[in-house]
Amino acid sequence: MAIDYDRLMARAFPEITCSYGWRDSALYALGLGIGSDPLAADELRFVYEKEIQAMPSMAVVLGHPGFWVSDPDAGIDYRKVVHGEQSLVIHAPLAPEAKLIARNSIDEIIDKGEGRGAILRVRRDLHDAETGTLQSSQVMSMFCRGDGGFGGPSTGRPVPAVTIPDRAPDRTMIRSTLPQAALIYRLSADLNPLHADPEVARGAGFDRPIFHGLGTYGVACHSLIVACADGQAAGLTSMDCRFTAPFFPGETLRTDIWQEDGAALFRCTAVERDKVVLDRGRAEFTQA
Repeated sequence: MAIDYDRLMARAFPEITCSYGWRDSALYALGLGIGSDPLAADELRFVYEKEIQAMPSMAVVLGHPGFWVSDPDAGIDYRKVVHGEQSLVIHAPLAPEAKLIARNSIDEIIDKGEGRGAILRVRRDLHDAETGTLQSSQVMSMFCRGDGGFGGPSTGRPVPAVTIPDRAPDRTMIRSTLPQAALIYRLSADLNPLHADPEVARGAGFDRPIFHGLGTYGVACHSLIVACADGQAAGLTSMDCRFTAPFFPGETLRTDIWQEDGAALFRCTAVERDKVVLDRGRAEFTQA
């Protein structure tokens, strides 16, 4: 079954109400490896209930509509879908405890052509359930490798291109991760067995379970906050990047940062394999 452009664009998602407390915020941070140095203030403030902050990147796991791309009526070969890019715009800091309403919608579908796949962008807006305030807007871009050539538009809205400077980074942050990182992180997010079951991972072509892409995104987010906002979560206002390769629990993530035109451009590398896992990253912060 091929993608029906009009039908998929019109797909309706039910509103999702999500409530969480400080324990959930702390569990999410622990899944990113935050707290490995319990004496460091820029780690403790995300995992200890006294004046706890929520990691801004936790917004990307709240109100997820589930693995709907596997529904037969979606017309998508879900076995060939990979997470391509992630954008997050923060309109109000994420509270460590809150009740939010998530509204998901299809934002854009781009037909790259027969044999070249399609790009599917899903938008999610999170609103405070009591005040209606828009907390964040995010877009997940999925590359549907087996679904090109269905007759949809071949181009989409212009997306600002990020070019990493051809010079040494202005700042580099190094973070190690735990071998059990994916097992902790999945309790806050995606329960896909690819991140827990060695047999499933081998069936997908990996020698062991991989870390969640959005988990890697979260580790990078913490490095950016420490490097560019003195560890203050409220300083981050946006974060975009492209996923380029899997990251494995227990590996070390190096985040190289370049200050350009008022933004932090970044690239993340799995140190042990010297493999770029996040690229063309851009983060913005409030001006001091």
